[in-house]
Amino acid sequence: MSTDISLKEFQKRIEDWIVHHGGYWPPLSMLSAIVEEVGELAKEINHLEGFKPKQSGEITRNLGEELADVIFALICLANSYKIDISYELEAVIKKYTIRDSKRFD
Repeated sequence: MSTDISLKEFQKRIEDWIVHHGGYWPPLSMLSAIVEEVGELAKEINHLEGFKPKQSGEITRNLGEELADVIFALICLANSYKIDISYELEAVIKKYTIRDSKRFD
């Protein structure tokens, strides 16, 4: 399934899903979930790049799914603080463009 929707639409879909499933966790719990998901992503990359083989019986997960789990958790935290992540990403791209305009020449 491939959908091409905006971050605003993802934020809305996640908001609707969270509201339907009991609401957001407290912010520190959501931050812990983000850290946990980033750890799972790191574990998969370590395995894929050959730095740390899986233990016997450990399943290999889809790297794309792990990335999506991180994004989902980040959007949950953004939503709980009513942050428009699309706006913030545009601002950060502008910041990096100005700050690093000659950095990699």
